[in-house]
Amino acid sequence: MKTCAIVGINWGDEGKGRMVDLIAEEYDIIVRYQGGNNAGHTIVNEYGKFALNLLPSGIFRAEKLNVLGSGTVIDLKHLCMEMERLKSAGVKISPDNLMLSDRAMIVMPYHVALDGMEESRLSDKKYGSTKRGIAPVYGDKYMKKGLMLGELADMDYLKKHLEDVLEYKNLMVTGIYGEKPFSADDMLAYLEEYGKRLLPYIHDTGLVLRNAAREGKSILYEAQLGVLRDIDFGIYPFTSSSSPLAAYAPIGSGTPNIPLTRVIGIAKAYSTCVGEGPFVGEMEGIEAERLREAGGEYGAATGRPRRVAPLDLVATRYGATMQGATEIAFTKLDVLSYLDKIPVCTAYEVDGEITKDFPFPSKLARAKAIIEYRDGWGCDISHIRNFDELPEAARDYVLYVEKELGFRISFVSVGPGRDEIIVR
Repeated sequence: MKTCAIVGINWGDEGKGRMVDLIAEEYDIIVRYQGGNNAGHTIVNEYGKFALNLLPSGIFRAEKLNVLGSGTVIDLKHLCMEMERLKSAGVKISPDNLMLSDRAMIVMPYHVALDGMEESRLSDKKYGSTKRGIAPVYGDKYMKKGLMLGELADMDYLKKHLEDVLEYKNLMVTGIYGEKPFSADDMLAYLEEYGKRLLPYIHDTGLVLRNAAREGKSILYEAQLGVLRDIDFGIYPFTSSSSPLAAYAPIGSGTPNIPLTRVIGIAKAYSTCVGEGPFVGEMEGIEAERLREAGGEYGAATGRPRRVAPLDLVATRYGATMQGATEIAFTKLDVLSYLDKIPVCTAYEVDGEITKDFPFPSKLARAKAIIEYRDGWGCDISHIRNFDELPEAARDYVLYVEKELGFRISFVSVGPGRDEIIVR
């Protein structure tokens, strides 16, 4: 059967959503397999411009089944609001084309509050959380203190479970942070209000996907964030709390028995980063502001200005390797059109040594970027749909990156729209 994962190669914000929106046409089912509403996938299509936080990016294709898998964490209120926002734009969303895993974790209001409390406590040592409760809910999952979506269908069980969990959580809220405890009645009312609206969408999606696989249907897996925010292999502790690796896609979807056959790694033509942590080669001042404005580099989920840097071949090569990429989609090439010379980070200097291998997190803050420059092309390329029609300098840039990475670049995006892309 045909399966494919679309995954981030760098720090996230590479353009995964626009690629899923494009590629979804070729697949029967689209699955988000990890993360929550802490990241945004920006999509521009016939319905308008959207920043999806939770819904899979295949939701704009009404005939496709979209799934939020067991590895995701779901803010019920946020999801309801996101669904209504898309419905008002004419997008079809119903239990026929959207399913939520009964094993996905619920992000509760106390998770959001605890996230903010801890970031405040950390002060200038904060991890750069979006303060949407992601780390606390994943922590609860592995502490066995989480609530699963499927429990919404058994409110008597959920009420007792909630009371037990809340007793533990309130010890943290009052004892560590000195805040007022959360009321079990308030939390139950929250679950009843939004759970009732989402209950028709909740299923054993692992079973649904396994049955679909037996019928020969194809599955497209969608990740949020990128390798460098991975909880195991990223710039820890400045990471997310889940695994955006392609290898986790079958597990986070609820179908660990279904193998991947294709992995499209998404990388920008330059580097961006939202949040805290080391970012080798970071640009500052007017140079950074020009690139940020040219690329519209503001977080889709948070609106925060993204940090920017030249394309980092060290980090990108590492990311493509860790993702097991079978090919690369190179996004936002058009953004670089204003530059006469294009900077590229080709290696790091760490403690006096030059390396092309991505270092251990503790060494990243001491790493210095080795920069080389490539010729720019200085003209608009957004209308071009054939690789051979690109200016020579633009082609050379893509081919240079492809050679340095050691992974084939199959897609080159030259604009945000669905059709503003070159397929090689």
